[in-house]
Amino acid sequence: MPKLEVKDLDINFGGIKALSGVSFCVGENQLFGLIGPNGAGKTTVLNIINGVYQPSSGNIFLDEKNIVGLRPHQIAEMGVARTFQNIELFKNISVIDNFLLGRHQFIKSGILWGSFYLGKCLKEEMVNRDRVEEIVEFLEIEAYRKKIVRMLPYGIQKRVELGRALSMDPKILLLDEPCSGMNTEETEDMARFILDIKEEMGISIMMIEHNMEVVMDIADRICVINFGIKIAEGNPREIQSDPKVIKAYLGED
Repeated sequence: MPKLEVKDLDINFGGIKALSGVSFCVGENQLFGLIGPNGAGKTTVLNIINGVYQPSSGNIFLDEKNIVGLRPHQIAEMGVARTFQNIELFKNISVIDNFLLGRHQFIKSGILWGSFYLGKCLKEEMVNRDRVEEIVEFLEIEAYRKKIVRMLPYGIQKRVELGRALSMDPKILLLDEPCSGMNTEETEDMARFILDIKEEMGISIMMIEHNMEVVMDIADRICVINFGIKIAEGNPREIQSDPKVIKAYLGED
């Protein structure tokens, strides 16, 4: 069964139809690419999946449960985590504290235990810190773990945002332009981490990315949208040779 299924997704903004009948499935432990020219509606799809926008019509199923109509925090609690094209971190606190904030849904002890920092609260704190340290090591950012985020290089901040999403222990990870603004070395590192997340953690990934070399190298399957309409879906080789995709990116002679 698919991890995520999007069926006949429509959304209108005023008189503008931003998406029309978009459908696709992200499989279990699959790296799924969503691509298209600027303004095609890619980020709008992510905004609908994680509850920022409500669709005009259509359904979205996570593990066969319809999540349309749920609020973003409810969808996050069901196992959907996301990164953003423009970095959305708490930039005046440390890397570790950003990761711990990503684990807030796992903190179940009440105000009483928290006031004395004993018992259940202390145990939760230890478990969550252990998980955060695992992610720090996985992303190879041990040297930055106590640094204030705004002081870090851009490429490391992008890695921290990925780690903050991972700290939610998601079932599916939505990545919006994870390699944007990076140099070649940083891009190669990010692509490697994304592949490792799929292969070592077994997390399904849906990725928007303008770097076609990255998408074609690491995606298992790719969906292409243009002007809010799905025009192609297939493996990287099929997408590269699809006339409709070539026309969308290069135009007609």
